[in-house]
Amino acid sequence: QVQLVESGGGLVQAGGSLRLSCATSGSIYSLNTMAWYRQAPGKQRELVTSITPGGTTNYADSMKGRFTISRDNAKNTVHLQMNSLKPEDTAVYYCWIRVGLGGYWGQGTQVTVSS
Repeated sequence: QVQLVESGGGLVQAGGSLRLSCATSGSIYSLNTMAWYRQAPGKQRELVTSITPGGTTNYADSMKGRFTISRDNAKNTVHLQMNSLKPEDTAVYYCWIRVGLGGYWGQGTQVTVSS
């Protein structure tokens, strides 16, 4: 069974920064695309960013220039560095890993940005 362990959420003031981390097992990590999604209250879950095993990244337009996804291959971990946070970034952030035609989700971590 694939497990994703997320960490790093919390409360931050607007303009601040947070770094989220998502760790998984080595055999799964090295072969698959990983991504971060988020879901705000009353809204659908949306893609924030993704990264392939080779390091190719993709970002939602509203996150470009503020968020950075990266892989730490030594620790089988993906990080999401979030800068210049806005109140509208408040959401539960979920880690996701593609496995075959589907994928697995982490438990989610709350990010709250106060104005």
